[in-house]
Amino acid sequence: MFRTLSLVVRNVVFTIVVPGLGGVWAPWSLASHGGHGPTPAAWAALPVIAAGAALYAWCVWNFAAVGDGTPGLWDAPARVVATGPYRWVRNPIYIAALLVVLGQAWLLRSLPVLVYAVGMAAFCHLFVTGYEERRLGRRFGSAYAEYRRTVPRWIPRVR
Repeated sequence: MFRTLSLVVRNVVFTIVVPGLGGVWAPWSLASHGGHGPTPAAWAALPVIAAGAALYAWCVWNFAAVGDGTPGLWDAPARVVATGPYRWVRNPIYIAALLVVLGQAWLLRSLPVLVYAVGMAAFCHLFVTGYEERRLGRRFGSAYAEYRRTVPRWIPRVR
């Protein structure tokens, strides 16, 4: 029971700190002009934001239920997670975050948020290719090598 509660708390804290700040607070701050809150203008963007949030929740659930960890590199899953959205693409959390931020750019019709999304996408790609994949390869060895061989990095492949 304590282990489960601990895992829930760790995932909630990660969600508030990382995607909460980078995926919600930063875009809304960028869209705020002169201290005035942003005004939603394109309500059709809400399904994009909701899809990103749902995908993120699914990924976190898999990291906790299957991998016994969180998306944080300091508290990563104990094993390679290749279930749920991880069956189709290796980095669905980054895709989820990008959907949320792009959805906010559309919702708020904000060029600064769109530019932020482009920068975020570039940063995520460089982080994944320059650090995360190497770290996971060292941590999980042949299991991760096989996963990399069979599951694409960014473009989902539904089998």
